[in-house]
Amino acid sequence: MLRNKLAVITGASRSFGFEISKEFAARGAAVILCLRSKTGAEKSASLIKGKAYPVRLDVINAHEVAEFVRRVAERHNCIDVLVNNAGYPFDRKTWNETFHEAAEEDFDLVIELDLKGTVRLLQTVSPLMIKNGHSCGACGRGVRTNIASTPAISGYTRGTLYSIAKAGVIAITKHIALEYGEKNIVVYTLTLGNISAEATFSSITLTESKKATMDNSMKRWRHPSEVATAAASLASEDFAFATRNTIIDIDSGMVML
Repeated sequence: MLRNKLAVITGASRSFGFEISKEFAARGAAVILCLRSKTGAEKSASLIKGKAYPVRLDVINAHEVAEFVRRVAERHNCIDVLVNNAGYPFDRKTWNETFHEAAEEDFDLVIELDLKGTVRLLQTVSPLMIKNGHSCGACGRGVRTNIASTPAISGYTRGTLYSIAKAGVIAITKHIALEYGEKNIVVYTLTLGNISAEATFSSITLTESKKATMDNSMKRWRHPSEVATAAASLASEDFAFATRNTIIDIDSGMVML
């Protein structure tokens, strides 16, 4: 259960972010849904049963991130869980560019959102979690979960910019897991394989979908709700013992760590 916990989830409009928000709320957490569109955040929050609060937040804007965390601290005193899910949307052109074709402006856009957006929130939330220490939340742990992808571990023939950004996210996770462990703050990365997200499914052909199905040992796509249950479990006391298990692979057996 996540009762009495406050969770901040970015990129919460649909797919993983929405399902994670819904799962957290169902388990008793108060959830702050963060999106660049206030209207989108309000729409998503209205579909969730439980405590769901919509907030407009652009993780690219450092001042906006700092002000958001300040307001949350002022109102709630602490943030128990942070899920860094905001990322550059799947774009077929960007995905299919080879490494030497990738434009610098495309690279900047992906890095700014996927990598630096994650860094901004982690840096801004960390002092609040440190300050609260054992007094924050039901069990005292501060939990930070980042979203990455299996190509960032294994490499792939496409999506080079995404892989570079997500590899950075994985490196950050490993570093701060060690740096902040003694302060009762844990951090994980969920590395995702073929997830049947709306943005992905609407951008590929049936042939591509079938081929991707055969890429993993379980021969199926995972549903975003399966990502949500994993994220919720990490935030609960049931997973408190796994403080150094920094990478959780959710890819139906595509990559063996």
